[in-house]
Amino acid sequence: MHPEETSFSANETLKTIKERRSIRAFAKEEEVSDEQVRTLLQAANEAPSAHNQQSWRFIVLRGQKKHELAELVSEGASRFSRPAQALLRMSARSIASAPVVIAVANTGDLIDHGTELFKVEKEMAYDFFRTMEIQSSAAAVENMLLAATSLGLASVWLGIMFLMKDEVLSFLGEPEGEFMAVVPVGYASREGGNGPKKEPFEMKVKYLD
Repeated sequence: MHPEETSFSANETLKTIKERRSIRAFAKEEEVSDEQVRTLLQAANEAPSAHNQQSWRFIVLRGQKKHELAELVSEGASRFSRPAQALLRMSARSIASAPVVIAVANTGDLIDHGTELFKVEKEMAYDFFRTMEIQSSAAAVENMLLAATSLGLASVWLGIMFLMKDEVLSFLGEPEGEFMAVVPVGYASREGGNGPKKEPFEMKVKYLD
């Protein structure tokens, strides 16, 4: 066993990272409690954010609103190419089957007020603050996914939903922004298996001395 494998099996945080899977089908009869949802939201809110601005908002959908979102995505899929249609309709089924869906959106606060916090030239300011908001909210989503795994819950980040970002944000009552994520959460309808095989990290690393 490699040293890093020993570390991952012995350390609970690393073990959670290793065990996280993207699960798209959920057991409809098993509910996610309000306490569990609050734990996921707290974990997401603990993520690092640029200048601690926490320029994110979490929207929790259950019941009718969740099904309306699934219908919006399913109906909107027809406007896209066939591969995108298939992925969007798969996402709609994931949303419909999950007991709870948590959406994450940028508020735009950092973009609006960043010049008061950082001295950045106007020409680069928008891209600078936009990128920092995206980075911050992405960190919050990853915290949420790991927290779900640690609680024995299944989850998936539906990246294809970005194709319908503005429509989804409008549905959620949020202003148009640079980031939007939709995360169905529940209990897996079946075992997630080993997940896709990852390439060895050594193939992705460059060392500079």
